[in-house]
Amino acid sequence: MKNKENASLSIIKIICVAIILILISGISVLAVNTNLTDVRIILQNGYELTALTSKQTVREVLDENHIVLEDTQKTSVGLDEKISSGSVIKITDKSYNEVKIAEVSEQGVQTSLDELMENYSPITEKIIVEQVAIPFETVTKNTAGTDSNVENKVLQEGQEGLKEVTYKVKYQNDVEIEKTVLSETIIKEPVDKIVQVNKKVVTSRGSSKSRTSAVSYGGGKWSYSASDLDLLCAITAQESGSSYTGALAVITTACNRAESSKWRRNGKDPLSQYKAKGQFCYSIDSHWKKKLNGNYPSYVKQAVTDALNGKRNHNYLSFRAAGTHSGTYIGGNVYF
Repeated sequence: MKNKENASLSIIKIICVAIILILISGISVLAVNTNLTDVRIILQNGYELTALTSKQTVREVLDENHIVLEDTQKTSVGLDEKISSGSVIKITDKSYNEVKIAEVSEQGVQTSLDELMENYSPITEKIIVEQVAIPFETVTKNTAGTDSNVENKVLQEGQEGLKEVTYKVKYQNDVEIEKTVLSETIIKEPVDKIVQVNKKVVTSRGSSKSRTSAVSYGGGKWSYSASDLDLLCAITAQESGSSYTGALAVITTACNRAESSKWRRNGKDPLSQYKAKGQFCYSIDSHWKKKLNGNYPSYVKQAVTDALNGKRNHNYLSFRAAGTHSGTYIGGNVYF
């Protein structure tokens, strides 16, 4: 009888000990659960997962769940921000600006945020239709054998033509950075100016074998022979031929100098300024020769033609390659 009672007491003790252990375990689990945070993670592809974590920051939660961000990705909250129960971590693409700023930062380039935003802001495009004047050509007629004192005589006045040009224009920070001609429609053909001269000179449509160049100036506009215009375009393209805006900036500099008393010693027209010793690539190297005979983009010729007809995109008189001088950046060069 006593053995049965002792056995019953032993069983009761065992049960009591088991209950105590279960209670202690439950308290421990409850204590742990009070430190866990419920977090929802939304991946870029739309997949969602819920994590029960004891981690404190977004970065730690991602690491715990083996989620690695690409260089072009970001989280909706900062990686080092603390999370709370019910937090949502959403993974999205970085903007173009954020990616570029990160790349520059990794390269250790010392620059300001404003400069970065200016250089890497989005590029927008617009289709623009403009009416553009077509410069008339000056044709000279030789009157060899006449008295050398006979003055040149205008037989026919020139008249500008008119064309409708469709451009694709790119802008960055509301500044035009590139202008490409899509199509041209002639509205009115130009009328040549015909001049009778008393000696043999090349005309704007004459043979390139002559050594004499003809250039006329009037009302802020210049008119060149076809060969000289080709030379102007080749030099312009060598200096900056990556965009319409860059090309226009180069030829604008030559035009500004031609109209400036400070640079008048180098000539009174853009081509003379281009040929001045040590000023442009014409006298520095011979790379521009490869671009003669039309080996340059059509927008370069358009930029040169526009400038010769009075269009300008700055008031500067000098430029250098970007990074060698402080000033205004246009088409790969800095103007000052």
